[in-house]
Amino acid sequence: MKSFNIPSYYHSQIITPIKEYRRKHDKLKRDFSPTVLDFGTVKFLIARHFGFCYGVENAIEKAYNAILENPDKRIFLLSEMIHNPDVNADLLSRGVRFLTETSGAQLIPFEDLTRDDVVIIPAFGTTLETQNLLEKIGVDVAKYDTTCPFVEKVWNRATQIGQKNYTIVVHGKPSHEETRATFSHSKENAPTVVVRDLAQAEQLAKYVTAQLPKEQFYEDFAGQYSDGFDPERDLQRIGVVNQTTMLASDTQGIADFLKNVISKHYRLLPQQAEERFANTRDTLCYATNDNQDATYALLTHQADFAVVAGGYNSSNTTHLVDLCHEKLPTYFIESAVKILDQNLIKHFNLHTKAEEVTEDFLPAKRPLTIMLTCGASCPDATVEGILLRLLSFIEGATPVEEIMKHYKE
Repeated sequence: MKSFNIPSYYHSQIITPIKEYRRKHDKLKRDFSPTVLDFGTVKFLIARHFGFCYGVENAIEKAYNAILENPDKRIFLLSEMIHNPDVNADLLSRGVRFLTETSGAQLIPFEDLTRDDVVIIPAFGTTLETQNLLEKIGVDVAKYDTTCPFVEKVWNRATQIGQKNYTIVVHGKPSHEETRATFSHSKENAPTVVVRDLAQAEQLAKYVTAQLPKEQFYEDFAGQYSDGFDPERDLQRIGVVNQTTMLASDTQGIADFLKNVISKHYRLLPQQAEERFANTRDTLCYATNDNQDATYALLTHQADFAVVAGGYNSSNTTHLVDLCHEKLPTYFIESAVKILDQNLIKHFNLHTKAEEVTEDFLPAKRPLTIMLTCGASCPDATVEGILLRLLSFIEGATPVEEIMKHYKE
């Protein structure tokens, strides 16, 4: 796989060598067991896969190249480059400006742009409407388009099945940049509807089987269907694609559920299923799958608590938090600065959508076991900072240099 040139300060003297060691000794990525760093008085279980993926590294490289190659031009990011506050803050500190918020709200009017400006398309991609608008201004959209290849793969697959007269069902968060972009590309070739979760898929199934009047569909799925969508006509043949950062098992569960509904409704034999339900298993992102599988493997072990690092608006990271939270106390933090001291940690609550402070998060017992992972947009340096911050509170721990000898041979 291609290697990318990203700023050295995103790398780590601890995490990066460990990742390289694991790659070297498991080239086929069949071993999902965590890396164990045993400091004696504390043991860290680090997920086998986490951190910058191919799409994120590609986006970061192109964004920093844009800065280097255009010292005398205004440089804009369409929205957040990736969902990581440290990366976005660094780009802003170098003069890059955001055109829109991650929600889509406009920060700088497109009318203020000129053909001489540089606009970076983020890893999530963008809508065809925005792309066409920028092209009309004269902006070279393609030059610094950092859209993840795996997101584009979903778009291409949606186009292919749309051309075969399937309707596209997108599993994703309707307000997420990637879902908005996928919806925009998909609806150019086929009727398209977005479902947020299995509950919405179950509601959609009631229109597949005509249990509910089609008029109600437009209320249930307001803002989530393409123009001219007719549930009576457009739910007879469907295919499911996804926002690549969703939980893979959830997407597969939705696809399996809708396939079963379609098959039963039309009384199809198993070999006839593709007459009305497209096979789209190949649209699931490898990095999302690997990170989630590594988290499942991590959670087969016992620990006192888990720390998951990443941006609070990172979809793939929140799914890892959910998985960990089901098993043990879990703290979702952006970086080591959220660990205020050995008694206090400021972390994000996914249910209240706000930060909260937990006291006495670090148990007094010794030895301790701590699980550690992060999302696909989180730098190795951030994970290292968290590890070292936690380690600083544990007396009698083996020096880091002794532990790392094994990984630097």
